[in-house]
Amino acid sequence: MSSQRYHLLNWKPAGVCSGNGCKVETNRQSMSGADTKLQIFSIFAIAILAIITIDLLNERAEDEVLMYVIKDERTIIEPNGEDEVLDRSEVARIASFNIRVFGDTKMANTAVVDELVEIFHRYDMVAVQEIKDIDEEVPYQFLDALNSYNGSDPHDLAEREGQLKWMMVLSNRTGEQADDQNSQEQYAFYYRSNVFQSLDDGVLYDDSANDSFQREPLVSRFMILDLEGGFSGTNITIINIHTKPTLAVEELTALSEVVEWAGQRSGGDDDVVILGDFNGDCSYASYNELVQLPISTENYTWLIPDDADTTVGDSRCAYDRIVTSGDISGRLTGLWGIDEEISSSDVSDHRPVWFDLSRL
Repeated sequence: MSSQRYHLLNWKPAGVCSGNGCKVETNRQSMSGADTKLQIFSIFAIAILAIITIDLLNERAEDEVLMYVIKDERTIIEPNGEDEVLDRSEVARIASFNIRVFGDTKMANTAVVDELVEIFHRYDMVAVQEIKDIDEEVPYQFLDALNSYNGSDPHDLAEREGQLKWMMVLSNRTGEQADDQNSQEQYAFYYRSNVFQSLDDGVLYDDSANDSFQREPLVSRFMILDLEGGFSGTNITIINIHTKPTLAVEELTALSEVVEWAGQRSGGDDDVVILGDFNGDCSYASYNELVQLPISTENYTWLIPDDADTTVGDSRCAYDRIVTSGDISGRLTGLWGIDEEISSSDVSDHRPVWFDLSRL
């Protein structure tokens, strides 16, 4: 994860020159000496500007923080140097992570599991997509691995002494409609018990009326705990989703129905977080389609921008997103990121995306 605690975009600006270098063909018979000098100077200037541009695009100020702005109809967050940055111990850090085909084979790979445990211990909650284990044993095996971690983080030292524990909310297998049972998965929330308290067992969205989703979203309620482990005054409903790529826009459109349904379950008092693998970019969802979504209004804050890259590999797509209802009762700090510290696609083809909520 970036040491700056913000996402790294790994900019890939369009090259001025080809992979074989800059090439300029000239007609030596018609070109004067002055023209030749002018062209050489121009090439030199372009090269210098390219170097400066690349340097600026890769520069990230270590003290960079963020502010809210309105873009199209959505609220997004951009850099602002005036906001106070909270200490890591003063925030609840929530991540979303699609762990590609998280089943028996991956769980049997010790190196991959060890890396996943290290990744999870950078956060206070991780919403997981794409658990594929028909026996439903892998989620519990991984929970045991989390609670057996021997890291040096103060949270983890306390856990080993029996003071704190990672806990889990696990969904039923998705695909409750007959036509959706060819791609059944489970969702999970893994969370630190000294940072969050679960308020229910989580439930898959009742999709029986419209059959809008191949994998029904998991809806679960949590209480944010303060630094002493008491009630902070804020309950949140978190909607965890993994859309079908070819139906991403249709399923993202139907999320407004899930938000309304979740509000009825909670009495309408909870703040809402929608996160997961939206497949919300590249060939699956265009910018024009995204800005027309019911959740693309000024009532929602989009934390992962359209030009981000949440994938592992050569693609550059902002598939994984986090959307909140406003500022979560003033607790949304504006800090968010994309975890760059994944060794390879053996772990996943996605990177975790994360954000902070104040516990003060």
